[in-house]
Amino acid sequence: MATSNSSKQEFLAVLESVLGKASGSPIALHEPNIGALENEKVADCLNSGWVSSVGEYITQFETDLAKFTNAKHVVAVVNGTAALHLALHAVGVKPGDEVIVPTLSFVATANSVSHCGAIPHFVDSDSQTLGLDPDALRNHLSRNTSIRDGQLINSKTGRRISAVVPMHTFGHPMQIEKLLEVAAEFNLTVVEDAAESIGSFVGKVHTGTFGKVGILSFNGNKTITTGGGGAILTNDSMLAERVRHLATTAKLAHDYQYLHDAVAFNYRMPNINAALGCAQMQRLDQFLKAKRSLAEKYAQACKISQTLSFVDEPSGTTSNYWLNTVRLNSPDLKTRDALLGASRADGYLCRPAWNLLHTLPMYQQAPRSELKVAEELVNSLINVPSSARHFLGNI
Repeated sequence: MATSNSSKQEFLAVLESVLGKASGSPIALHEPNIGALENEKVADCLNSGWVSSVGEYITQFETDLAKFTNAKHVVAVVNGTAALHLALHAVGVKPGDEVIVPTLSFVATANSVSHCGAIPHFVDSDSQTLGLDPDALRNHLSRNTSIRDGQLINSKTGRRISAVVPMHTFGHPMQIEKLLEVAAEFNLTVVEDAAESIGSFVGKVHTGTFGKVGILSFNGNKTITTGGGGAILTNDSMLAERVRHLATTAKLAHDYQYLHDAVAFNYRMPNINAALGCAQMQRLDQFLKAKRSLAEKYAQACKISQTLSFVDEPSGTTSNYWLNTVRLNSPDLKTRDALLGASRADGYLCRPAWNLLHTLPMYQQAPRSELKVAEELVNSLINVPSSARHFLGNI
């Protein structure tokens, strides 16, 4: 590892060569790009009076997403966490179940499991994709579980493990095809957390469409935004019908009576958010092209660094490069934090990876595998400013 001062100088040189000097306002990690088209569609929605959970823009947004991802069914909801909660509920995750999740993820991945009354079961990451490691999962389950009456049982806790939630970290596709093999071997339902990865593909297949059900997020910091918002993707027609029904308070069709046939959720996306989403979808290809140009410039700048490497898209995949990421060649928490401090002091609002979920107070007693790779990754990863606006003028 280079000395602390030289590491800081290298990192700041990478940032400046890509982004220019941060003068005036700091350069944000990731910010939305809202223009005339978004204003036009939101104004049209406001003028229509249809601003809540029914309207033409919701239908259009779901149609646009289905066309782009090639998912047969899309249900737009209020946010990505709600999407994941509802997806887990709909596939049959029950209170007291365990659900496999990566410890290197945003807290919503584990919280959605908890909202079902289930328990997150943390597993390790792959050092290249940053996502859940299918080989580590297979080894962990082989040593610590058994199958009884077709159900996977944790030998230590006696609880059913009912599902696995792979997450595509920072937009980079994880080894989803290999994970599907492991899930089939151990009778696990795959609920795909593609919150960060709209525009990311494995071969020609969009993330979020491999498992029984997948989800996207359109929070204000995502590649496209609806302000708050999310979507559930599935190719299963019966599951799609169930999800849509449960997202709409399980209300039965009637001209005027309030008839509901299940305890359900009020999770449908408002039309005004969908109007913003429709405009953003029209610009998605432009955003993706700009973000790829930005990633290429970061990758080139990191080639001369002795301290840092750029996290590139895994072989055989196309990443949306939602958050461009560099890693320390020698993981070291003190050096990572020193680089974060130096970059933020210079006006580049870089960020570390999330604190590992098993270290958070509410999840410290949760079941887990060995997590050595994730622990190294969290000491080495730094997210760098990734807004599409940095290259929109060049495409």
